[in-house]
Amino acid sequence: MRAIRYASYGARPELVDVPEPGCPADGAVVAVHATGICRSDWHAWRGHDPVPLPMVPGHEFAGVVAAVGPLVRGFAVGDRVTAPFVNGCGRCEWCRGGQAQVCPDQTQPGFTHPGSFAEQVVVRAADFNLVRLPETIDDVTAASLGCRFATSWHALTAQARPAAGEWLLVVGCGGVGLSAVLVAHSLGARVLAVDPSPAARSRAAEVGADEVLAEADPEVVERLTGGGAHVSLDAVGSAATAAACVRSLRRRGRHVQVGLMLGAHADAPLPWGRVVAQELTVAGSHGMAASDYPELLDAIAAGRLDPRPLVGRVVDLARAGDELVALDEPVSGHAGIVVATM
Repeated sequence: MRAIRYASYGARPELVDVPEPGCPADGAVVAVHATGICRSDWHAWRGHDPVPLPMVPGHEFAGVVAAVGPLVRGFAVGDRVTAPFVNGCGRCEWCRGGQAQVCPDQTQPGFTHPGSFAEQVVVRAADFNLVRLPETIDDVTAASLGCRFATSWHALTAQARPAAGEWLLVVGCGGVGLSAVLVAHSLGARVLAVDPSPAARSRAAEVGADEVLAEADPEVVERLTGGGAHVSLDAVGSAATAAACVRSLRRRGRHVQVGLMLGAHADAPLPWGRVVAQELTVAGSHGMAASDYPELLDAIAAGRLDPRPLVGRVVDLARAGDELVALDEPVSGHAGIVVATM
């Protein structure tokens, strides 16, 4: 089968022929119809988030079940499905409690095993991790949900919980940030979006941001929001952006960290004096469990959410490697989620 694979960190991803994957007893093989191209894939390719080599990237996908293992009961060949990028084991206390996104024995396509930049991908613990797709949601839209949109949905609806009329500060308007803008707008929150790219700021305004800025200046945020943001979300992942988010909160505000804090940023300090004195809340957010997908899919089916405007470009699988390499450029003339189809 065709797949995009890189042999070493930073080596150019190539279109290659690889064997079709075997099906685990409790798992499924999914014939991939569409796969998102995500900055998390770029982090792995660059070696910021180490993975086994060689690696087929990709963790946002939609497709059709091509095979199931003998232990699978809830899915059959031909079912249209997607899956969260965090696949829980289905057995631990966190999985049993509906929090598979923090499963200590999780697997992740494109990180722990070959991913969805291929004609087929394996999902382990299929009964627990597969999500059935309604016919009203097409493959490209479904693939765009897999990491960035689902992560923002969980970050806002489960971790930060902005109320109608509250101000949300979103720093970074790539796929995660734009998804957060769209989700927050659907919840009735007011959004101040920050990104150095004019194209990204323009797209943020198009999908519901009330105000846009080129940088997160706490004094400017305080003035525009009448006292500071109620909620902040860092979709970039750096010491500077995380600290700016926390400094931009009003008293008893909530910060949610979504952007990966890697390398030198992994142990970045925060203004803890402010956190304590103003009773601020700091939370992380890491994907979303399969059990939470029905609520998200219902919101899309009911028309309360429409993720389609976030898809900026659709390319063929053969170009997916080039699109991954293009993420080396932090700012481009294009904003939005890129999806590759088979």
